[in-house]
Amino acid sequence: MFTKDHTEKEKTKAQYFEEVKQLLRRKNGKSALNVLVHALEKYPGDPFLLSYYGCLLAIVENRTDEGIKICEDAIKHLDHSMPFGSEFFYPVFYLNLGRAYLKGDDKKSAITAFREGLRNEPDNHDLQWEMKKLGVRKGAAIPFLKRSNPVNKYIGMLRSKVSK
Repeated sequence: MFTKDHTEKEKTKAQYFEEVKQLLRRKNGKSALNVLVHALEKYPGDPFLLSYYGCLLAIVENRTDEGIKICEDAIKHLDHSMPFGSEFFYPVFYLNLGRAYLKGDDKKSAITAFREGLRNEPDNHDLQWEMKKLGVRKGAAIPFLKRSNPVNKYIGMLRSKVSK
């Protein structure tokens, strides 16, 4: 028991994250949430840990309002703790926030969060997958024409072929 307590106190943030990722791959969200609780005891206020904690709090324990608030606070904390280069980390923060919104049945806010993440990293596969899963389509090629207008249809098809 002493050895377990001693090694747990020496874990780095990266080790906690690795353990959380492994547990999530095994679909063990409850244990991942518990690991994050222990990690936050050692690293309180860490924006990465808070973001994942908020997301899992919403998804695993169905405490969506609290989870969303924690995810939003993590983004604000990231801005203050890393004034330069924080944009690099935004996609995962907005992915977690969007997933928390989805758990709370707020699809519109989830889409907004996913789009914000994609604005910072357009090729992020997790964000793209969430948008695709929601059935979100790109905007009309010519916004003042209806989506069903033949001009919009053909420009949209061309745009889709070019982007592939």
